[in-house]
Amino acid sequence: MRVLRVAVSIFMLSVCALAHGQSSAKPVASSDAQRSFDLLKTLAGTWKGPITTDNPAWATDQLMPLSIRVASHGNALIHELNTGGPEVTVFYLDSDRLTLLHYCDFGNRPHMVARPSADGKTVEFDLVDAPGSNQVGHVSHAVFTLIDANHHIEDWTFTLADGTLVHGHMDFKRVQ
Repeated sequence: MRVLRVAVSIFMLSVCALAHGQSSAKPVASSDAQRSFDLLKTLAGTWKGPITTDNPAWATDQLMPLSIRVASHGNALIHELNTGGPEVTVFYLDSDRLTLLHYCDFGNRPHMVARPSADGKTVEFDLVDAPGSNQVGHVSHAVFTLIDANHHIEDWTFTLADGTLVHGHMDFKRVQ
């Protein structure tokens, strides 16, 4: 029995040593998706800002509160815009793609994928699909532009059920 315990101990130490040796191998290069995700994570915090649109029916003079927080041990970013009730958008890495799922108060879930940014301060998302109700329409495009640590801009495009586009521009300042 003692020989078995010694053999198991040696085996376990060997596995640990092998795993440690592999973890100290050459670091994996960061992907465009990972860099964009890391950039968006810097937005974690509380924000307020006006929303302007090219459709007066969707405009408001109120400063809209926004909460962004890192969740799931750094694997998700939760964006909650309060437009009378929180609208939730979740960002996460799916293999080598940065994805966005927007849980719309119109009953749909637009799924978008980011494309790389040339300037390193912009993350742009294109629509993949929008399952759920399309009676009113769905979000079809989003652009996040980081100005500095306390200022960012979000531009969202909403496609109405008849195909008309509504552009929303949000200019957020960090709440100190």
